[in-house]
Amino acid sequence: MKECRIIIMGFGSVGQGIAQAIALKKAMIKNKYGVELKVVAAADSSTSAINQDGLDEMLLIHSKNSGGDLSNYPNDGTEISGLDVLDAVEYDLLMEATPTNISTAEPALSLTYKAFDQGKDVVTSNKGHLALKFKQVVGAAEDKGVEFRYEASVGGAMPIINFTRETLSSCGIESITGILNGTTNYILSRMSSEGSPYDITLKESQELGIAETDPTQDVEGIDAACKTVILANSLLGVDATYDDVEVEGISNITSEAIELAGKDGYLIKLIAEVSKDTLKVSPRLVKKGSAYDLSGTLNMANIKTDLAGDVTVMGLGAGSLETASAMLTDVISILKLKY
Repeated sequence: MKECRIIIMGFGSVGQGIAQAIALKKAMIKNKYGVELKVVAAADSSTSAINQDGLDEMLLIHSKNSGGDLSNYPNDGTEISGLDVLDAVEYDLLMEATPTNISTAEPALSLTYKAFDQGKDVVTSNKGHLALKFKQVVGAAEDKGVEFRYEASVGGAMPIINFTRETLSSCGIESITGILNGTTNYILSRMSSEGSPYDITLKESQELGIAETDPTQDVEGIDAACKTVILANSLLGVDATYDDVEVEGISNITSEAIELAGKDGYLIKLIAEVSKDTLKVSPRLVKKGSAYDLSGTLNMANIKTDLAGDVTVMGLGAGSLETASAMLTDVISILKLKY
């Protein structure tokens, strides 16, 4: 039986989702693809659990949540962290789920480069290194002859990168326009349905765990702008970075503006526009009842093609297990290609 030995770097919400997804699906993957997934290391920001013979995915989650870090994992918990984890164990694939850093792209950038240098494949949910250095990172993977997949970096469980490349492979992509941030969509949806002001709705979203304690990346459009860059590079071949995107968030949207739009049959949504001529994230008016009329944390994207016309995709844009599902799909793609 072939093995795929996995390191999970980053063990917050998404990292724990990866562990849970592997626990749920490894038997199916073994039966269907003839490959046994084995998590040989998992690491948070300061600790890890490492065992060459494999770790128990659900015990990893329990150890993290009961004791605060992975050093609590029975017998195999360690103080090893960061790049050192990649030297501490033999592995085949890095699943990288550290927090997005739009300033330096670290630690994702260094972890990814090191894995490439070691000849290992990488699957990521991270946006920072892709938004800042897409061409360099993808080029480095090609130079080293390794696989690099990043479906989960845009839209969580919403299929878009793999879907467009594979299912729409006969088509030229002219533009992509959509709602790429679930937190802002939730806030604007609640403001529209309840007439509540922005600050109160944001606070409610934070209490529900939908918005972060520091919501800046979401509400100021930074997260959606990162995803705009990734789509521009990966699907339209535009050599762009975060600095090329015109960005405006939703923090200045008032309940009065939303009410006024509603009287005319419109909603206000944070819309990302991706084309060879335009990279933009901003609040826009969209018609009620249109494809952009989504509530909650859903994401959507309208893909304008030359042969198939407009194709619209929709899905959950965030969530632990949902994002992990996209990452595990990328893993399966690599298994089918290389094992």
